[in-house]
Amino acid sequence: MKQFIKLFLCLTLCFSCAVTAPIIFSEVNELFENNAVVELNIPKAEGNTEQSEAINKVITNHIANMLVFLEEPSDTLQLNYAINKFDSEFKRFKEEFEESAMVWDASFDGEVTYQSSELISIAINGYVNSGGAHGNSNVTFFNFDASGKRLSFNDIFENQDALTSLVNSYFEAETEGSNINYFFGEEFHLPANIGFNDEGVIFFYNVYEIASYADGITEFTIPFDEIDSYLKLY
Repeated sequence: MKQFIKLFLCLTLCFSCAVTAPIIFSEVNELFENNAVVELNIPKAEGNTEQSEAINKVITNHIANMLVFLEEPSDTLQLNYAINKFDSEFKRFKEEFEESAMVWDASFDGEVTYQSSELISIAINGYVNSGGAHGNSNVTFFNFDASGKRLSFNDIFENQDALTSLVNSYFEAETEGSNINYFFGEEFHLPANIGFNDEGVIFFYNVYEIASYADGITEFTIPFDEIDSYLKLY
């Protein structure tokens, strides 16, 4: 009987450790220089687990969709295919415009900005230059729970009206004295990108989201002790 109890406790402990063990991240650093140039410096969830595979799939799929020109994003697009497609499209461009000195290039830099037992936040800064006055640049935050599921706004926050009022007050403090026509004459709204760091919740407006390209990004962080009443997890 004692041996059975010891075995049961051992199995329970092993199962508990497997469930609660934090996901470990490494960094992928790759440079592709065939015709076009693609550089990757992004986090990778280690281990052959469903959680790690789910996180890595979301990150690489996002990058793939930035590289390939599709009318609608595809959640099945593979990164290697997208890199080769970007390269072949540039090769075709050079064949049609031999005198052009233009070089297509793309870079993706990412980091794990926050990790707790409940939530993982990853930021990807993507830049793609395939012609035009300037390249396409944006920052995207991805928030995951411990199972590797990507979290929606409603998974993380509650009481949206009161939250919006709080964020608006921080936005006004951040932009006080500016003569920029934010939101293009429309009402204040929350950004498309919300992430986390060790200090609190990051609210990030990309270029073009609320102002012109020349006006750049708008970013601020609300400390946890100011916003925790609106958080379902962190």
